[in-house]
Amino acid sequence: MQIQSKILLKDEDEALNLLGFEDAHLRLIVDCLHCQIVVRGGEINLSGQEDDLKKAEEVINELLEMIRKGHNLILADVSYVVSRVGDGSEHDMAQSLAKVIATTQRGKPIKAKTMGQARYIKAIERDSIVFGIGPAGTGKTYLAVVMAVKALRAKEVNRIVLTRPAVEAGEKLGFLPGDLQEKVNPYLRPLYDALFDLLGAETTARYMEKGTIEIAPLAYMRGRTLDDSFIILDEAQNTSPEQMKMFLTRLGFGSKAVVTGDITQVDLPKGNYSGLIEIQHILENIPQISYHYFSVSDIVRNPLVQSIIFAYEQSSRDESWKNKQSVKDG
Repeated sequence: MQIQSKILLKDEDEALNLLGFEDAHLRLIVDCLHCQIVVRGGEINLSGQEDDLKKAEEVINELLEMIRKGHNLILADVSYVVSRVGDGSEHDMAQSLAKVIATTQRGKPIKAKTMGQARYIKAIERDSIVFGIGPAGTGKTYLAVVMAVKALRAKEVNRIVLTRPAVEAGEKLGFLPGDLQEKVNPYLRPLYDALFDLLGAETTARYMEKGTIEIAPLAYMRGRTLDDSFIILDEAQNTSPEQMKMFLTRLGFGSKAVVTGDITQVDLPKGNYSGLIEIQHILENIPQISYHYFSVSDIVRNPLVQSIIFAYEQSSRDESWKNKQSVKDG
């Protein structure tokens, strides 16, 4: 049975933000939630089946709350809210997604784009060691660098240490030009990019000259104790169990560590076990250590990336096509 409801808008600016350019936000809500929505003056009139209408009301109210907290909506925001409210898994998104965490060097506000990201940020604020595990494009590394820079600006730490294992993803390190530092720089590029976005190239270079920011391969961490530091280990799926133990035991007084990685993209030689996979079973239930697992819904790159990763996940569960190919090749 078709039912109707009404939601009131405060002003024209609120309506324009909600509807999007050429009503793109409105069309997305209608297409996904299968209800009719008409905006006239300061009113949103909805009609449809009871369950569809209830979800549409929740979506619009969440979006309006975000707008009223100063958030300028983009299509990705609307898509995310529709997907989470649609399956009933998230509530009170507006406050988490509208909160400004930091600003870029150009003054652009940085906010969590998904509830998964918001929970990750809270875990970093709360715990001494946080493991951020999940697929590419979920913001694991970028948000860890954001939180490190925020801690440095607030004088909660005296320096930032960023590190990655120099493991080839199909390429050979020895064929790259230059000395060791020049050879490993391509592996550290994502860390540089995040710092440049937050601090600018000149400030980053100045901090690196003073030793306030250090970017180095994981091998350079051996034998050190890092006090009053914010330490990030990126691409941790490519650490051996021994390297993971070595890294975690570098943590000194007043320090915080964030370990990020994607356990579906291990580039270690065949037969080598990932330290990131092992550590999940070793450090269970220890206070001040937490694990945050991102999902496909937390991917904030091109929506096509979500579809690609989902397809790979489905393929790994059903590998019958490999058996068919083997028979065909034989």
